[in-house]
Amino acid sequence: MSQLSAYDVINPAVNQSVHCFPGAIIGLKFHGHLALNSSDTPGGHSMQDFKQFLRQAYNLKFAHVSEIKRPNLVLLSRRKTRRFLNEDEMVSMMEELGFRVLIVARNNVISNLNKFAHIINSCRVFVGAHGAGLTNELFLSAGAVMVQVELIGLEWAATTYYGDPAGAMGVHYLPYRIEPEESSLLKVFGRNHTVFKDPKSFSFEVGREIYLNHQNVRINLARFRETMVEALSIVEDSYV
Repeated sequence: MSQLSAYDVINPAVNQSVHCFPGAIIGLKFHGHLALNSSDTPGGHSMQDFKQFLRQAYNLKFAHVSEIKRPNLVLLSRRKTRRFLNEDEMVSMMEELGFRVLIVARNNVISNLNKFAHIINSCRVFVGAHGAGLTNELFLSAGAVMVQVELIGLEWAATTYYGDPAGAMGVHYLPYRIEPEESSLLKVFGRNHTVFKDPKSFSFEVGREIYLNHQNVRINLARFRETMVEALSIVEDSYV
């Protein structure tokens, strides 16, 4: 917060005095999901400028993926829903390809944003299932790759919230869209159920409960390997 203003940050929970100001700017203008329109910002700031601001604010080391010497890959591991049911096999496959895999779960590491920002900034490839944790693509260096596992019924949200914004950040985006056989929902509902045939027919509340809160995934390693090979090729080309 201290990077956003030349004035001291006031924490009303600590300082409960009455403060008087000659003027104030209240509210935010929506530019899009994880988006910044340079034509609508004072000074014409872009998403690249915002990422530079984050690097300075968090003292991040890497501006471009070519500066990262180790083949680091961060796997965002979920513990309650949208879990990778064969996570160990995924890690083994990625390590066989040459990646140095770091599994990060929703614990003190993620809750410590400063520490987590440095972890993400130091990886070449960031992998995770659709969810808010992928917002941390903001800390990836330019030229890095984010692989998002797009679950059944969440394809639009995956692309809109995290896939489309990646390009403006200078990040390569690789979607891995799962098939019904990879979703835990298949055993519950069956392939011919509306859950698979017409996900858009459900209300937001019902859809959220089904696709976000009660879906896990068992990755097809052969298919997923192709995506990881592509990710490896992209980051290796950065060194040529």
